[in-house]
Amino acid sequence: MATTNDSSASFEETDTRTDEMHSTIEAWIDELVGDVDAAQASDEFQEWLDVQSRFHDYSHRNTLLIKLQCPEATKVAGFNTWLNEFDRHVQEGEQAIWIWAPIITKQCPECENSPSYHEDIDCEYDETPPEEWSKGLVGFKPTAVFDISQTEGEPLPELETEATGDAEGLVPALTEAADELGVTVRIVDADEWAHGDAKGVCKQRDIHDFTPIVEAKARTNQADLAVTLIHEFAHALLHFDVDDEAERSKREVEAEAVAYIVGRYCGLETSGSAFYLAAWQDDEPESIQDRFGRISSTAEEIIDVIDG
Repeated sequence: MATTNDSSASFEETDTRTDEMHSTIEAWIDELVGDVDAAQASDEFQEWLDVQSRFHDYSHRNTLLIKLQCPEATKVAGFNTWLNEFDRHVQEGEQAIWIWAPIITKQCPECENSPSYHEDIDCEYDETPPEEWSKGLVGFKPTAVFDISQTEGEPLPELETEATGDAEGLVPALTEAADELGVTVRIVDADEWAHGDAKGVCKQRDIHDFTPIVEAKARTNQADLAVTLIHEFAHALLHFDVDDEAERSKREVEAEAVAYIVGRYCGLETSGSAFYLAAWQDDEPESIQDRFGRISSTAEEIIDVIDG
């Protein structure tokens, strides 16, 4: 069995090392699955879900409009929505972000227009009066929304997912391990970070060089920075060549499970991963177990490189 101390786990250099790693990592995944169950049932998570449900899921077109006008936007809502539902008000002088909002009203069963436009185009449908028509989408209108950064007031509930612990020397060890893992790594100063709220990203160098590049936002919490690097290393190893969006979403869960395991091996407190996975994963937590093979082998690969 793995030996442990107050800060980290270690696996002796013996003939049984591989079996010890497998059994210990499997036990840790069992614990993570249980933690995700508990996170999903917690009042904190339910409050967070309730708030998230009140933000609209915008179309690709509106998402593009938002990013073009306010690239750093993370959560947007209308003036009255911020005020009435979240007890926040738009700060004076803030510039609106304009999107297309659907117009839902009574709709002619034949021409599918609103009553007024139905009359304007002289549609001949007259089987039922307009007051009996069903409502439907008749068009779009420009509507102003504002990002949370443009508002002030009551804070929104947050899920605490930061790793903590003694990470002295771990970030340099991870950056040195990047070459052996076939990854280029960059720590980017916060004032130069171009990826919004993301703590880290994994991308390809360019259209000709498919070497993964991992970028992480610099921060004072070195334990959290280390876990972010591990998470993005896992992305590079697990799904850098995966194009299917549904599968990429599932492998996001795998990457965080790898970060949990390697972070725990290094003696860090990574229980925040349970909230992260609860927020990411629509399926049951057992799906983490179903993907145990990839999670385990990737965690072992990163641990071996760090130890080496």
